[in-house]
Amino acid sequence: MDEITFSNTPVTIVAIGGGNRTNKYLEYAVRHPERLQLVGIVEPNPLRRHALAEKFGLKPEQCFEDYKLFFRNPLKADAVLIATPENIHFEPCMLAIEAGYHVLLEKPIARTLAECRAIARAARNKGVIVGVCHVLRYHPYFIRIKEIVDSGELGQIISINHNAAVGIDRMTHGYVRGMWRREEITNPILISKCCHDIDFLLWLTSSQCRKLTSFGSLRWYRPENAPAGSSDRCINCPIEPSCPYSAVDLYRTRRDWISNFDVPEGATIDQVIDRELRTGPYGRCVFHCDNDVADHQVIAMEMENDVTISFTMDTFTLDDQRQTHIRLTQGEIDGDERSLRIRWFRGAREEVLDFSSLIGTPYHAGADLNLIEDFVHTLACKEHNFRTSIEQSVESHRICYEAERSRLTGQTIRLDD
Repeated sequence: MDEITFSNTPVTIVAIGGGNRTNKYLEYAVRHPERLQLVGIVEPNPLRRHALAEKFGLKPEQCFEDYKLFFRNPLKADAVLIATPENIHFEPCMLAIEAGYHVLLEKPIARTLAECRAIARAARNKGVIVGVCHVLRYHPYFIRIKEIVDSGELGQIISINHNAAVGIDRMTHGYVRGMWRREEITNPILISKCCHDIDFLLWLTSSQCRKLTSFGSLRWYRPENAPAGSSDRCINCPIEPSCPYSAVDLYRTRRDWISNFDVPEGATIDQVIDRELRTGPYGRCVFHCDNDVADHQVIAMEMENDVTISFTMDTFTLDDQRQTHIRLTQGEIDGDERSLRIRWFRGAREEVLDFSSLIGTPYHAGADLNLIEDFVHTLACKEHNFRTSIEQSVESHRICYEAERSRLTGQTIRLDD
């Protein structure tokens, strides 16, 4: 990011939610305590609450187990970071706005379009900033795509094909066995996982959506598709040694997706994994869970500037990345987060940019930290605007909610009606 001049006084923030995303974002406060200071934590899980308190030297009176208790006697701070489960976004965000805090809100905003709009309206009325954590806008690869498009050297965008490859392990861990498996608990998968992608496409085209249609379903992870003779738990299933969805293979053998398993004092991660496999939600057969979110979905969009967009969410893939192909009037751009190829029509000129060194780099290749820096700069410098305002984010969420309506009804939805 560009060189920024900061105030001599750090921005103070209270974190509501002490899980993975909070820890990632607060790394910025670890690296730059002169710019950002954590002054409070609200987290019902005592392991997570105590870990953050110890890490940042918080006193007992700065730690809360319930956000309602916190807002009865709120701490003095400039802002709150809300990174709770998404079904617990709306109320604490509204309370934070009413208390006069600026808010940095993990995506998605809330669980309904009405709630999203209510947050935006409350922020306007109160005169506070609500920024939404769309990290793609801060990732070097996606920033470069935006820069190339905005330069005009390839002309105007005609169409975009964008694919979000969720990855089979991420899907089974998070959206079949895990926290995001049911719409009533969180959101449809399109909103929980892919509102980032829709936000990126709106940012890229600098246009709003005129109409859309969407298709998809929960096709595979259903009881009727369970292999003959399989068990309801992987650990005692005769099919497990050859099953591509094995929890035993994922957690015990490969030790993937275990970083968010809480390890109580005196226990080991192996004991926690064993308990999950035997009695926890993450040990269940993918065909015998209580999931209801879609496992594949497509959206066709027509923008107000006549750009057409084809968006696909694929989960039956070993890939866990995004692929984008942009057709413009004087050339095209295509990439898969590892490399970005730019081709000009005249002279068949071609350039390939290598981003492979960013794969697996912590903090989304620095995007998490860039986002926090932008938020801190926004609070410290009033003429600076945060890159993803609540108003912009509401529009991407509106597309997601309307796409769900199209998927469920079979209708083409006009967004300008």
